[in-house]
Amino acid sequence: MINLEAIDIKNFLPHREPFLMVDKVLELSEDFVVTSFYIKSTCILIEDNNFNEVGLIENAAQTCSSIVGKSYFDDDDIEGKGTKLIGFISTIKKVSILNTPKVGETIITKASLKSRFDSEAYSISTLECVTYIKNKEIASCEMNLFIQEVK
Repeated sequence: MINLEAIDIKNFLPHREPFLMVDKVLELSEDFVVTSFYIKSTCILIEDNNFNEVGLIENAAQTCSSIVGKSYFDDDDIEGKGTKLIGFISTIKKVSILNTPKVGETIITKASLKSRFDSEAYSISTLECVTYIKNKEIASCEMNLFIQEVK
């Protein structure tokens, strides 16, 4: 079993501050993930002391990518040295923003894999994602991600 506390998310996402929108992976399986993100004033997606809508969508995408990306790594590779990936949002099917979090709040984002197509060259997946502040839903979306191993 993977010790999620030992994982440095920067080993698995190409993003760096101020564009890294996930701090910790709290749960991770083949088809489900939970992440957390503490909203800092240094984040580039802050408007009027709030994490904006684009930030919420990017947080969802970074959260979702960990489900699909996980399958490219060995279970014991907690340093992310085995594989390099490139990925992007290919489609945002639905999005609902009910509220935006303030600087100093922590959001919890949960994503579920709905479908996945794998070829030898890439993976395309459809995922649903919901973001919360203190157990209250503030955003939800459905998106497709394209992920490819860099060789």
